[in-house]
Amino acid sequence: MIDIYSYSDIVVLGNGDYPQAQLPLDIIGGHRVMVVCDGAANAYLATPRKFDVIIGDGDSMSQTIKDAYADKIVIDHDQETNDQTKAVKYLADRGYDDISIVGASGRREDHLFGNVSLLVDYLKNGVKARIYTDHGVFIPLCGDAEVVCRRGQQMSIFNFGCTRLSAEGLQYAIRPFVSMWEGTLNRVVEEKVIFSADSYYMVYIAY
Repeated sequence: MIDIYSYSDIVVLGNGDYPQAQLPLDIIGGHRVMVVCDGAANAYLATPRKFDVIIGDGDSMSQTIKDAYADKIVIDHDQETNDQTKAVKYLADRGYDDISIVGASGRREDHLFGNVSLLVDYLKNGVKARIYTDHGVFIPLCGDAEVVCRRGQQMSIFNFGCTRLSAEGLQYAIRPFVSMWEGTLNRVVEEKVIFSADSYYMVYIAY
């Protein structure tokens, strides 16, 4: 059973706009482990804040941050992946397989699109990660699943390889969509949505 309001306290802060909505702010405030992507470090650490690690290639960090937190910076020059993935891999290598990502949206919509699609790759590697924005949450899923919702919530579904995909509890029937737009703008009509699927898909639920 998946509940969007039951989130992991293992947190990655991305280099998008700093969250303004209460749920992602609560996730930041209640973190047990916090990894900050280096592009977000300057703004996040402009005032004293708790975190565990800054990770990235180091190019976006101010010299002040580099000097002040040298013992908490992990430099990774891999150009074949992005800072979000570096942060997720850092946590996964330490046994964390359930991660909340905040600050991934805003500034660059193309980055957000890429970051969201990466959630499926993480899931294929055994890591459950969600992206919480100011308006909703992206959750990657595989196979049959039940998602706790509120009646009237907006939900979109994106297919990442299913040949069988259906659901109970939505206003409109779904199928193994071919185009990304086809599963958008659905509505929850029950207290949970029950998915039946044979591969990977993504749901977006508006708060």
